[in-house]
Amino acid sequence: MTPEEIRKLEAYFKRNLNKEIIVKARARKDESAEVYLADEFLGVIFRDDEDGELSYNFSMAILDIDL
Repeated sequence: MTPEEIRKLEAYFKRNLNKEIIVKARARKDESAEVYLADEFLGVIFRDDEDGELSYNFSMAILDIDL
């Protein structure tokens, strides 16, 4: 993902979910980025550019011990 995409995604998460969310680029992975709430890892955003339509998929695992 480009730095501009990461900035836009972070602004979206901050506006719609929580102002403390941070989106960071992943080392050696340019089709995804990591999502954090303060210093806690939440999940991964994947870029999907298929058939000329661009979308982003957010994947978050929730462990049963966290419930």
